[in-house]
Amino acid sequence: MSSSCIHEYLFFWGHLSAPHVVTKACFSQWYPCKFEVDGQMYSSTEQYMMSEKARLMGDTETRERILATDDPREIKKLGRMVRDFDARLWDMKKSQVVVNGNLHKFGQNPKLRDFLLSTGDKVLVEASPYDKIWGIGLEAKNPDACDPRLWKGENLLGFALMEVRELLRKKR
Repeated sequence: MSSSCIHEYLFFWGHLSAPHVVTKACFSQWYPCKFEVDGQMYSSTEQYMMSEKARLMGDTETRERILATDDPREIKKLGRMVRDFDARLWDMKKSQVVVNGNLHKFGQNPKLRDFLLSTGDKVLVEASPYDKIWGIGLEAKNPDACDPRLWKGENLLGFALMEVRELLRKKR
């Protein structure tokens, strides 16, 4: 947390960490993590999100291709190729899809769940300078990152993770 921040923020961005060590990298949609939803195994929340995007649009072929790979870059690329994409429908559903995927991810993996819960009441912020939807469109070191009014992005992933954290707290 920067000393100039009013609230206590936990900035994250990136999915890589040392093997068998849980770090804030686990908050990334690309973080490799096995979990199951309705009998289907997923390798990351990115895979879950993009397969749900394809399912919602009725694109079975692309969904199958998404489920056939564990490579998050390929998954993201395939997610951009979903046929009959309805932006309005996706905008209505995307946040709940990400909450649901992360609820399964953190709910089924005790070390990840404990790490998320250990963040207390910190504001979780995806400090990606490139992502203005799921992140804030700024790096953590940017002074504007401490003021949500100055964010360039929506931080939807951070808000989804905080919702998951609250849901997991209630389950304890």
